Amino acid sequence: MNLNMNSVETLVAQIHGLSGSISDINQLHSLLKQSEDLFQSESTRLAPLLTELDPFMHSLGYLYILDACTSAPISKEQASELVLSIARFINLCAAEQIRLAPDKFTSVCKRFKDQVMLLEDPMQGVAPMLTAIRKLQLSSEHLTTLHPDFLLFCLLAKCYKPGLSILEDDIFDVDQPRDFFLYCYYGGMICIGQKKFSKALELLHNVVTAPMSILNAIVVEAYKKYILVSLIHVGQFSISFPKYTSSVAQRNLKNFSQPYLELANSYGAGKISELELCVQAHNEKFEFDKNLGLVKQVVSCMYKRNIQRLTQTYLTLSLQDIANTVQLNSAKEAEMHVLQMIQDGEIYATINQKDGMVRFLEDPEQYKTCEMIERIDSSIQRIMMLSRKLTDMDEQLSCDPLYLAKVSL
Repeated sequence: MNLNMNSVETLVAQIHGLSGSISDINQLHSLLKQSEDLFQSESTRLAPLLTELDPFMHSLGYLYILDACTSAPISKEQASELVLSIARFINLCAAEQIRLAPDKFTSVCKRFKDQVMLLEDPMQGVAPMLTAIRKLQLSSEHLTTLHPDFLLFCLLAKCYKPGLSILEDDIFDVDQPRDFFLYCYYGGMICIGQKKFSKALELLHNVVTAPMSILNAIVVEAYKKYILVSLIHVGQFSISFPKYTSSVAQRNLKNFSQPYLELANSYGAGKISELELCVQAHNEKFEFDKNLGLVKQVVSCMYKRNIQRLTQTYLTLSLQDIANTVQLNSAKEAEMHVLQMIQDGEIYATINQKDGMVRFLEDPEQYKTCEMIERIDSSIQRIMMLSRKLTDMDEQLSCDPLYLAKVSL
């Protein structure tokens, strides 16, 4: 049905009449695409028409009109109203309709992000953007272009838990490479904020080793944090890159990260005085990069690493001896470090308050409790699932004409 729609009123009537069955909605989609010029020319008088449409029943038509009437520049005074309007649509719209026009939906959500940033109220964007992602995704394995925006909101609002929930998804389908870089970088920062250093290290590793033809600022900043988190979580850092890292990253990353590599070398020496001198020498750079907090955690972790080394040599040791060996100021400070490490499960020990002696113990975990067996079984099931997924991807890739054409050159 090829109608000559010469007015937006006619178009609204078509939206009402063709928002029922799947075939009607597909026909409406064709009409809406043909009316792009009309939307642009009438954009200034489209907003009142949204009151005539239901965001759920008429999601596709509503989306096209909302996209057109929000395309013009908006003042800060208008931003609050626009944010509420788009958030309402995101919450109410039908996923199966907006997925017919993913670019339009993404465009509206990007404007929502811009206006929330203009209002300097990132918390207002967290819940709607998460809803938008779930409605746009065909599966949880799909990384949309909205993922980085959502994680940025979580970071700025210091609302880390919703961000962690989406980072639990296994990603296999990526729309744009830049989205993947930002998703892993912001995700790594959220995990750092929650002290989940293992997951942070995984995400930052993904950024550093991802395929790339040119180096970008995201990778450089991720590499700096990758060095620091490695020192905090693992207690060491290797300057060697995995063989699958791009040649661009291997050649250039070290040139942009010299203060951090020097810090890693000082940490490796195991002397707290040398490490503190390095921190002082590059304090301005660390502060400029907004990594000084992480650097201070690296210094604190050196004390912990040195105490952990003592557990491999001694069965008992006085708090004063611990303080002297790891270069703490007093036995009381050594006691605070040991107590915190016991609480965090980093060492197993008891302190005799009468004589100030510390007794180091073996790990009490026997790996035979029901809880531990369930954790091990869950890990095995996850590995088996990933193995099947990788096998399927390998089979698909081996049949891909573009891949076959490239490897045959």
